[in-house]
Amino acid sequence: MSTDGGLLNIEPLELKFPFELKKQISCSLQLSNKTDNYVAFKVKTTNPKKYCVRPNTGVVLPRSTWDIIVTMQAQKEAPPDMQCKDKFLLQSVVATPGATAKDITAEMFNKEAGHVVEETKLRVVYVSPPQPPSPVPEGSEEGGSPRGSVSDNGNLSGSESVPATRSFVEPIDGSEEGKSLVAKLTEEKHSAIQQNNKLRQELEFLKREANKGQGGVSFLFVILVGLIGVILGYILKKA
Repeated sequence: MSTDGGLLNIEPLELKFPFELKKQISCSLQLSNKTDNYVAFKVKTTNPKKYCVRPNTGVVLPRSTWDIIVTMQAQKEAPPDMQCKDKFLLQSVVATPGATAKDITAEMFNKEAGHVVEETKLRVVYVSPPQPPSPVPEGSEEGGSPRGSVSDNGNLSGSESVPATRSFVEPIDGSEEGKSLVAKLTEEKHSAIQQNNKLRQELEFLKREANKGQGGVSFLFVILVGLIGVILGYILKKA
């Protein structure tokens, strides 16, 4: 919002400060002189200890602009409901051609002396400070698929489903050790099978020799068969 007409165009008419505790805050005010006159100005406030205005007086040249910086001192506590009652008053008057800030006097803005003084009141408004960007949700990774949203009925919306969190995709510790153990047991099993085949061949050989020999050989055959059974049982149990 701005004011047109008269000596100066003032923008904005509300001084908006993004209020934060214990922090100096500034806003700008622009004066535009659209006349062919030199225009002197003065800025006043209802709370001079709270604000710093630079410059608070000056001369705006014909067909030119002038920027004013208003700084609010750091505040220790916030006002009720974030409402501010402070006001500013900007006075302007036609100055002599070629006038500068050094030529400005208090008498120039004295209405009782017959000077034509224009006055514009400015309000102070507190606004919420800009919010920082939202942090990346825990468990998401840069470049990953966008997360969907869950509606009131529990359905998942969005182009992609929710990716699994890191706790479900990390490899289990000691997996290499488990693989080596399985390989070792498989090797021992193959070795036991080979030993079993070898013992069977020897058993067949002993049977053939027993059939050729005397009756006493059958007792030796029984002993050998029992020994082979014990060895096979031990090997298979170990595997």
